Amino acid sequence: MFEVIIGLEVHVQLNTKTKIFCNCATSFADHQNSHTCPVCLGLPGALPVLNKEAVKKAMMFGNAIEATVHKKSVFNRKNYFYPDLPKGYQISQFEIPIVENGHLMIDFDDGSQKRIGITRAHLEEDAGKNSHEGDHSLVDLNRAGTPLLEIVSEPDMRSADEAVRYLKKLHSIVRYLGISDANMQEGSFRCDVNVSIRPKGDDKLYTRVEIKNMNSFRFIHQAIDYEVQRQIEAWEDGVYDEEVWQETRLFDTVKGETRSMRGKEDSADYRYFPEPDLLPVILDDEMIEEAKNIPEMPDAKRARYVKDFGIREYDAVVITSEVEMARFYEEMIEEGANPKEAAKWLTIELQGRLKGGMTVETSPVSAKQLALIVKRIEESTISGKAGKDVLDYLFENQGADVDEVIEKLGLKQVSDDGAILALIDEVLANNQDKVEEYKGGKEKLFGFFVGQVMKASKGSANPGKVNKLLKERLNS
Repeated sequence: MFEVIIGLEVHVQLNTKTKIFCNCATSFADHQNSHTCPVCLGLPGALPVLNKEAVKKAMMFGNAIEATVHKKSVFNRKNYFYPDLPKGYQISQFEIPIVENGHLMIDFDDGSQKRIGITRAHLEEDAGKNSHEGDHSLVDLNRAGTPLLEIVSEPDMRSADEAVRYLKKLHSIVRYLGISDANMQEGSFRCDVNVSIRPKGDDKLYTRVEIKNMNSFRFIHQAIDYEVQRQIEAWEDGVYDEEVWQETRLFDTVKGETRSMRGKEDSADYRYFPEPDLLPVILDDEMIEEAKNIPEMPDAKRARYVKDFGIREYDAVVITSEVEMARFYEEMIEEGANPKEAAKWLTIELQGRLKGGMTVETSPVSAKQLALIVKRIEESTISGKAGKDVLDYLFENQGADVDEVIEKLGLKQVSDDGAILALIDEVLANNQDKVEEYKGGKEKLFGFFVGQVMKASKGSANPGKVNKLLKERLNS
């Protein structure tokens, strides 16, 4: 039996208006090489100037993960040579990162949690982007110099499932803070996965393999599972030392397998040395205090929902997993929806209808509309089943008025005692034999009478009132 050791290095593009060391705009999908200047092109004599907003966002993240935010941090030059790195080196933090020794808690379906350590989070500049076309490659340097926060975990994860849960929690925290759009498709949130194995009970760390530039939770899960199996098979076949070596691998999403890309460098290979063109970063007291003013984080929000709204822990975890979902839920509460019912209708009914990549952000049904459905059910204006019919209609007819839909579909419940009693008397008169059986002790027939009354009302009678009035009639 083997134990899996996983550590993650996550690169988060910070959503500043300009790059980390120059005034070029940060952008996505603009014309290639249209946002460049002597600084981000690495031309001789160009000098970097640090973007203060990038520093603030890094500090906010540090406070969110309960880490040490160093009052002094230092930039270094990390030397390596790729076509999308115009200077031939990357300005990064190595010896003294701005954030160090933090953690977050990952959530499991049974309500338990696990602490995952975060070694460090440091600021650096992003590289450009290569596009490969046939036998030649093109380089777009619009992205070069975009501020990155690299977040390095401890090797605390023991399965692909734990790794993905960690990434989702980290993604959520970044989105709650508002420091990045964390768009994985656009590369704003991407990760390098470090994987190794060891025999159960062994505390030694064996050769780790890095899987580079992953930007999909699903593919990260698949890549880890494949790599773990590859390493286990090599160990069992007695060829571990020949087949598993420190290297960088890529994940082939079509074949579902990792393949070798290049040998993995150690820190000495990068020849780090202090960046001569940048002074150490010294945080003043005002910046330190300002960075402590962060929004309510997912764990705190979840605890508040359970305590104040009385909803289930599981529902609170689901709702707080995405900042947009939490905002949707809180808007429902502000509209007067019952918190428990709002949680149920959001996590089950609405979520169950969001297909084909649709999210609460792009949902055709707004928080106000869903809240109104919940309120109409609570007021007994419509039944729960009718509420689902209204929701289905709204998905097909975006922007329709909830009350008008209820009227149009004839879903309003009959709650008038007189009207319901008339239906009850009619049903009892038509089933005198069963009434006698019920009064003779066959109480299971009560459900039959309820069904007949609801059928007679074409589903419009208030079930609660039907039960109450029917019981009174049968026992009179």
